[in-house]
Amino acid sequence: MTDEQVIGDVAGVLGVDPAELTAQTDLLDAGLDSVRIMSLVEKWRSAGHADIDFPTLAGDPVLGSWIELLA
Repeated sequence: MTDEQVIGDVAGVLGVDPAELTAQTDLLDAGLDSVRIMSLVEKWRSAGHADIDFPTLAGDPVLGSWIELLA
């Protein structure tokens, strides 16, 4: 999964332009909630990232960390 795909997916669930997000963006501060995190978990699991789970993402809700996990 590319950085752009992760950023695009996150921007999509937040309803913002991907250009508004940086690697340092705290996604909880940006408005991401548990329901949206779960929707991303399901999307990314379907894309082949079976190791991604809610506790991992919620435990470090910084976009750059998520990009590293999904790279």
